[in-house]
Amino acid sequence: MMRRFGDMALIRQLMVLLLVTAALGEHVRDLEISEGAPVGTRIGFIGDGASSDSGPPYLIVPVGSAVETDLAIDKSTGEIRTKVLLDREKRASYSLVAIPISGDNIKVLVNVLDENDNAPTFPTAVMNIEFPENTPRDVKRTLHPARDMDLDIFNTQRYNIVSGNVNNAFRLSSHRERDGVLYLDLQINGFLDRETTASYSLVIEALDSGTPPLRGEMTVNITIQDVNDNQPIFNQSRYFAVIPENATVGTSILQVFATDNDAGENGQIEYSINRRQSDRDNMFRIDSLTGQIFVNKPLDFESKEMHELVVVAKDHGLQPLETTAFVSIKVTDVNDNQPTINVIFLSDDATPKISESAQPGEFVARISVHDPDSKAEYSNINVTLTGGDGRFGLTTRDNIIYLVIVSLPLDREMQPNYTLNVIATDTGTPPLHASRTINLKVTDINDNAPEFSQDVYYANVMEVSDPGTSVIQIFATDKDEGNNSAITYFLFDTPDTHSSWFHVDARSGLITTKAHVDCETDPVPQLTIVATDNGFPPLSSSATVFVTIHDVNDNEPIFDQSFYNVSVAENEVEGRCILKV
Repeated sequence: MMRRFGDMALIRQLMVLLLVTAALGEHVRDLEISEGAPVGTRIGFIGDGASSDSGPPYLIVPVGSAVETDLAIDKSTGEIRTKVLLDREKRASYSLVAIPISGDNIKVLVNVLDENDNAPTFPTAVMNIEFPENTPRDVKRTLHPARDMDLDIFNTQRYNIVSGNVNNAFRLSSHRERDGVLYLDLQINGFLDRETTASYSLVIEALDSGTPPLRGEMTVNITIQDVNDNQPIFNQSRYFAVIPENATVGTSILQVFATDNDAGENGQIEYSINRRQSDRDNMFRIDSLTGQIFVNKPLDFESKEMHELVVVAKDHGLQPLETTAFVSIKVTDVNDNQPTINVIFLSDDATPKISESAQPGEFVARISVHDPDSKAEYSNINVTLTGGDGRFGLTTRDNIIYLVIVSLPLDREMQPNYTLNVIATDTGTPPLHASRTINLKVTDINDNAPEFSQDVYYANVMEVSDPGTSVIQIFATDKDEGNNSAITYFLFDTPDTHSSWFHVDARSGLITTKAHVDCETDPVPQLTIVATDNGFPPLSSSATVFVTIHDVNDNEPIFDQSFYNVSVAENEVEGRCILKV
């Protein structure tokens, strides 16, 4: 206790002494020492290093207790050495006041120089973040920055992705703020797809610019969050099943199965039957969770042998996606019925007709054959086609669906109708057969131009005939039918032959005079008559009509002059011509 009070008294004396000596002058001494220097390393001298025999040349007044614990000061020589390993990050400088015998005071500042003895350090070794898989490119997510207690170039200078960056999906960006910290952002560098890569584990390093550089690492675990971008996919696009018609209600038929690459609700699937497009009578039901299809009502093979179901698989996403598959269920029976034939004509109005322009290979009708019997020996059907003069044939891929096709070119004008016979025979013992007669009409196209009864017509008309006088009636026929054979006549306008004198009736072909004719102007006018049908495109032909105009005495003599004047010599011989009129 007495020693403590003595120290306090000494301090008071020193403070007074400092105030007194301050007036005499103050000197500043700056010294530097690198952190981490070995214990006992000389830092420098307070003064010039000389000692005195008259007693201690320096009176040391430390500023802070760290001076006495960290530094060794020789009061005789003024030499300062390290007592411990200095650490700039714990203490960057030491300050003391030395008072020599001369009475001047020296302010000593010891600066601890920074060394690259601290690696960048992340606040956590592992960081977990999430990105939705539809995150756009360049979107940023801030990561924990690394902090380095060193200064300047020894502080954190850059970040790198060391590993885990599959397909270069991410990149780093950084910026330094006023607080000196190099902040770190993680950016999307491409397009994310959870179904391809569901997670990433990036090892990110932070480096300073020391020699060699020090580094710190952090693992960033990235979870790619699912969005509903995948629709369910069936393991088959079409399913087939066979079941007898006496199967009881509740009998299992088959199971459909679909998968969805999405996760959670987006990948959870429920099954249903599209009743608008199939099975409107609810003959079947499906388990919404398992996809198992069961018989829901008693089946009747004679009513319907094949059932086509449209099965829907829909996920539970917020905006659900769905896909469909087709299920063909064949119902079989045991009976002795003859085969059945169903014909669907492929014309525009589903009637038995084919255009005469149809080319070989073109479809005429679709024929489906069924045998109500289910035993193997009765299940096969042979289908043949007869009639048609060899101009039609039959083709099939599965011996169930047949197509009647055109085999040879058709010409309605030669034969407008054909009778075809379809015969279906099973292989039972005795075999049963069914037949279907098809009366096929060949429809017309406009492939024939009108034909005149003759190429050249001759007619006569009196010169004095009044307008409207009949001259001749021409006639053309067209082998086509309907509008393709409806003929319209018109007079081809040829002024050089005075066709304006005549008119032809567009429907009847009757030629009449349209104006007064003049034999002296043109005794035999030549007319061109065109006959055009109403087909599309229309076809036409022409005929020539020579009209002979018979003359009548409808012109009196006319002198070429009304007055003649001639002179005759008195000695002109008799009989000499003196004027011609």
